[in-house]
Amino acid sequence: MADLPLSQVKFGRMAPGICVRDIEAACAFYSNVLGFRKVFENGDPVGFMILVKDAAELHLNLKRDHLPSTTNVAHLFVADVAAVHAACEAAGVRIVKSLKLQEYGQHAFVFADPDGNRIDVGERTARQSNRPEAHGSTPPP
Repeated sequence: MADLPLSQVKFGRMAPGICVRDIEAACAFYSNVLGFRKVFENGDPVGFMILVKDAAELHLNLKRDHLPSTTNVAHLFVADVAAVHAACEAAGVRIVKSLKLQEYGQHAFVFADPDGNRIDVGERTARQSNRPEAHGSTPPP
């Protein structure tokens, strides 16, 4: 039996899980380009990994026949979106939507990882900084 009504249950962070065709290559991409580090893996051969960087967590799931979606699979809030954009460009990452100030008040861009998974990367602007409830989450520290 539930102790609290759902409306009173506080939710914690939510970590997206994405499918990849080559889990080691995906780990190398997220580690080398974005600075994530592997903190967990499971299976023999490895079929699941957890990568972290600061408060961000990403779960990789091996699916050899994975076909990417044409929609974003995750949104990553960062403190300096221009620096992340520059790192992606320097690494030759495919930029799906260029860096710009969006109508919803974030500087943001979208990239595709080597498996075609689209990740939306955004930085809140001063206009949003007093609205931590915007889009249901809080900005990075």
